[in-house]
Amino acid sequence: MSDNQDPCLFCQIVAGDLPAEIVGQTERSVAFKDIAPQAPMHLLVVPREHFGDIAQLAAADPALLADMIELADNLAGENADGQFRLVFNSGPRAGQSVFHVHGHVIGGAELGWTPA
Repeated sequence: MSDNQDPCLFCQIVAGDLPAEIVGQTERSVAFKDIAPQAPMHLLVVPREHFGDIAQLAAADPALLADMIELADNLAGENADGQFRLVFNSGPRAGQSVFHVHGHVIGGAELGWTPA
Protein backbone atom coordinates (compact mmCIF):
# COMPACT_ATOMS: atom_id res chain seq x y z
CA MET A 1 0.00 0.00 0.00
CA SER A 2 1.27 3.44 -0.85
CA ASP A 3 1.35 6.16 1.76
CA ASN A 4 2.79 8.51 -0.82
CA GLN A 5 -0.18 10.65 -1.83
CA ASP A 6 1.36 14.06 -2.41
CA PRO A 7 -0.15 16.39 -1.51
CA CYS A 8 -2.49 14.57 0.87
CA LEU A 9 -6.09 15.64 0.28
CA PHE A 10 -7.13 15.27 3.92
CA CYS A 11 -4.00 17.03 5.22
CA GLN A 12 -4.98 19.96 2.98
CA ILE A 13 -8.53 19.96 4.35
CA VAL A 14 -7.26 19.81 7.94
CA ALA A 15 -4.90 22.73 7.21
CA GLY A 16 -7.76 24.76 5.73
CA ASP A 17 -6.14 24.83 2.29
CA LEU A 18 -9.07 22.99 0.66
CA PRO A 19 -12.75 23.59 1.44
CA ALA A 20 -14.88 21.07 3.29
CA GLU A 21 -18.07 21.29 5.29
CA ILE A 22 -16.62 20.87 8.78
CA VAL A 23 -19.23 19.54 11.21
CA GLY A 24 -17.11 18.92 14.30
CA GLN A 25 -13.59 18.92 15.63
CA THR A 26 -11.41 18.34 18.63
CA GLU A 27 -7.85 19.38 19.29
CA ARG A 28 -6.70 16.21 17.48
CA SER A 29 -9.49 15.26 15.01
CA VAL A 30 -11.71 16.87 12.37
CA ALA A 31 -15.04 15.70 10.94
CA PHE A 32 -16.57 16.85 7.68
CA LYS A 33 -19.35 15.82 5.31
CA ASP A 34 -18.52 13.21 2.67
CA ILE A 35 -18.80 14.65 -0.85
CA ALA A 36 -20.63 11.51 -2.08
CA PRO A 37 -22.90 10.55 0.86
CA GLN A 38 -24.21 7.00 1.04
CA ALA A 39 -26.74 7.72 3.83
CA PRO A 40 -28.54 10.74 5.32
CA MET A 41 -25.56 11.15 7.67
CA HIS A 42 -22.23 10.35 6.03
CA LEU A 43 -19.29 12.08 7.67
CA LEU A 44 -15.56 11.52 7.57
CA VAL A 45 -13.55 11.70 10.78
CA VAL A 46 -9.81 12.20 10.30
CA PRO A 47 -6.90 12.82 12.63
CA ARG A 48 -5.13 16.14 12.21
CA GLU A 49 -1.86 14.18 12.13
CA HIS A 50 -1.19 12.05 9.04
CA PHE A 51 -1.34 8.26 9.32
CA GLY A 52 -1.78 6.10 6.23
CA ASP A 53 -4.37 3.66 7.57
CA ILE A 54 -6.18 2.51 10.70
CA ALA A 55 -3.57 -0.12 11.63
CA GLN A 56 -0.76 2.45 11.55
CA LEU A 57 -2.80 4.83 13.70
CA ALA A 58 -3.83 2.18 16.22
CA ALA A 59 -0.24 1.00 16.64
CA ALA A 60 1.22 4.49 16.95
CA ASP A 61 -1.40 6.42 18.92
CA PRO A 62 -4.38 4.55 20.41
CA ALA A 63 -5.49 7.69 22.26
CA LEU A 64 -5.87 9.51 18.95
CA LEU A 65 -8.00 6.66 17.60
CA ALA A 66 -10.15 6.93 20.74
CA ASP A 67 -10.49 10.69 20.13
CA MET A 68 -11.74 10.04 16.59
CA ILE A 69 -14.28 7.50 17.82
CA GLU A 70 -15.52 9.84 20.54
CA LEU A 71 -16.00 12.59 17.95
CA ALA A 72 -17.88 10.15 15.68
CA ASP A 73 -20.10 9.11 18.59
CA ASN A 74 -20.86 12.72 19.54
CA LEU A 75 -21.76 13.63 15.98
CA ALA A 76 -23.98 10.55 15.63
CA GLY A 77 -25.71 11.62 18.83
CA GLU A 78 -26.41 15.02 17.29
CA ASN A 79 -27.35 13.79 13.81
CA ALA A 80 -28.58 10.19 13.95
CA ASP A 81 -30.07 9.39 17.38
CA GLY A 82 -26.70 8.01 18.44
CA GLN A 83 -26.92 5.08 16.04
CA PHE A 84 -24.20 4.80 13.45
CA ARG A 85 -21.81 2.62 11.55
CA LEU A 86 -18.11 3.45 11.64
CA VAL A 87 -16.13 2.06 8.68
CA PHE A 88 -12.38 2.22 8.10
CA ASN A 89 -11.14 1.00 4.72
CA SER A 90 -7.53 -0.15 4.79
CA GLY A 91 -5.81 -0.53 1.43
CA PRO A 92 -6.94 0.02 -2.15
CA ARG A 93 -8.59 -3.41 -2.54
CA ALA A 94 -10.67 -2.64 0.56
CA GLY A 95 -11.84 0.64 -0.98
CA GLN A 96 -9.37 3.11 0.50
CA SER A 97 -8.72 5.87 -2.02
CA VAL A 98 -7.23 8.58 0.21
CA PHE A 99 -4.29 7.24 2.19
CA HIS A 100 -4.84 9.37 5.27
CA VAL A 101 -6.77 7.28 7.80
CA HIS A 102 -10.43 8.25 7.93
CA GLY A 103 -13.53 6.76 9.44
CA HIS A 104 -16.82 6.89 7.57
CA VAL A 105 -19.56 7.74 10.08
CA ILE A 106 -22.79 6.54 8.49
CA GLY A 107 -26.31 6.71 9.91
CA GLY A 108 -29.65 8.44 9.88
CA ALA A 109 -31.44 5.52 8.20
CA GLU A 110 -31.95 1.79 8.50
CA LEU A 111 -28.66 0.38 7.19
CA GLY A 112 -28.33 -2.87 5.29
CA TRP A 113 -25.14 -4.84 4.96
CA THR A 114 -23.52 -4.52 1.55
CA PRO A 115 -19.77 -5.11 1.76
CA ALA A 116 -19.36 -5.95 -1.94
